[in-house]
Amino acid sequence: MRLASSGPASVLRAPRRAAAGAVVAAMAALLLAGGPAAAAATLTVVGEARVAAPPDMAVLTTGTMTTAKTADDALAANSKAVSDVIAALKAADVEPRDIATSNFSIQPQYSLPPQNSREAPKLIGFEVRNSVRITVRDLAKLGTLLDRVVQSGANQASGLAFALAEPGQLDRAARAAAVKDAMEQAKALAAAAGVRLTRITSIQPETQGGFPMPAAPMMMKADAGRMAVPVEAGEIEVRARTVMVYEIEPM
Repeated sequence: MRLASSGPASVLRAPRRAAAGAVVAAMAALLLAGGPAAAAATLTVVGEARVAAPPDMAVLTTGTMTTAKTADDALAANSKAVSDVIAALKAADVEPRDIATSNFSIQPQYSLPPQNSREAPKLIGFEVRNSVRITVRDLAKLGTLLDRVVQSGANQASGLAFALAEPGQLDRAARAAAVKDAMEQAKALAAAAGVRLTRITSIQPETQGGFPMPAAPMMMKADAGRMAVPVEAGEIEVRARTVMVYEIEPM
């Protein structure tokens, strides 16, 4: 009885061994032929770079603020003050395309009633603000221009920013430096690991630009007999980061 029962079991196991052997042979053939099962090894590196350059232009935002009991009076006074500022800018050879209104507002002004009072706030006048954005393309004139703007009647300033007329050049230089850094890292790592770089499979660049860097102040004289206006131009810094993936193989 034991011999009869063991016979069929032996017959069933034989086909399973044959099938497993066929699968192993097929996988070996794929590996030898470099098929899908032979995934290439890779090396990932991250290159970083910082490139800086002195700015060649500036953007100044200034303006006037006036108050009066009526909106018409406040507006008239402000219009006169802004016109004087714009005239001073044009007299300093600032081109019309570099002068632009950036903000204008008229706000009523109220007196607040005493604490715990039921009185309503009372209208006491109006405030008018008019801001002008000025692009300065010659930094050598910036100190003189700042002095003239104040003398002409500007009593508001919301910012002075330095920039590059052609920022793309600095961006490209930073990206190229980041790629070079990544390639140098890949070569060093491959040599240390005893592998060979075969080809680049991926490049992912990233750029972060427009970071001002402090520098020594530049003294620009306004008018004879007046104090020089100190201006810090600094530098514009662009940062770049590149992720590169290489395929590698044994030496």
